[in-house]
Amino acid sequence: MMTTNLTEPLSKKMLAAILFITFGAEIVLYFMRYSYLAGTLYDAIMVSSFFIGWKLNRRLADEGCGRLTKRQRTLQFTGAFLVFFIGSTIINIYSNIVFPAFNKNYDQYVQVYTDPQTATAGASSALFSAIDSVGSDLYNDLLAGLEEVWRLGYIVLFLFICKKIFPRRWENGSRDLFILSALFFTSILFGIDHTLDTVQTWPVRIGAIVTFANMGLLLGLILLWTRSLWVTVIVHSVYDITTTFSWNYFHYAVETFALSAFILHIILLKFEKTQQQQSIELTD
Repeated sequence: MMTTNLTEPLSKKMLAAILFITFGAEIVLYFMRYSYLAGTLYDAIMVSSFFIGWKLNRRLADEGCGRLTKRQRTLQFTGAFLVFFIGSTIINIYSNIVFPAFNKNYDQYVQVYTDPQTATAGASSALFSAIDSVGSDLYNDLLAGLEEVWRLGYIVLFLFICKKIFPRRWENGSRDLFILSALFFTSILFGIDHTLDTVQTWPVRIGAIVTFANMGLLLGLILLWTRSLWVTVIVHSVYDITTTFSWNYFHYAVETFALSAFILHIILLKFEKTQQQQSIELTD
């Protein structure tokens, strides 16, 4: 049902919009290594992708998603975040062992990124400089979540191509294979895109591609599991936001949020089961 919805006919405007946020973002992202303006254009593409994602999400959701309560939606988010937290922790451990060059480079990047800048002006300027720094970080983290719209756009394009090239296999029930192939393809692109805006040595580049491709695969699985673009977007953004806080303010920000999400998930799950039991008793 989901693949059928995703491959419904596209208007010319929607096709152009999807191409804009996929291939357009790739091109601009590459030129970010040379141009500050390219970074601004990339942000503009991410912001505009919100409106495209609003329409694409309708294709992803099944009939039952529209009837979810606030509690069920919160459960969906907390469950998805916990899955991503556990999965990303395993990926980071694996990366530390297998790709030492990448991790050394990444640690140096975090060190430079978090080093306080020497204040050369008055207290007011220093205050606004700190506000600008925090605001810029949070803004970039929020936009990072919208990369999931880019992924969904690529999945739609990939499935359309498969449907046209392999019509018999499509009709004979190979759609799950096609969507898993699309998930793998977009995850590899997710990894590559995290290396486009900088010049790196090959050991560092390969480590980055594999590490972020695994992260992308995990987010893609969450997208297909929840069938909600916005849950995946929020998980991505919140993880990046808590990571930024762990770099700058509180070292265990990600772990603390994950623990809070776990406690909330258990509480809401208990309430949900109690309500379901009460509903069953009323029907009996």
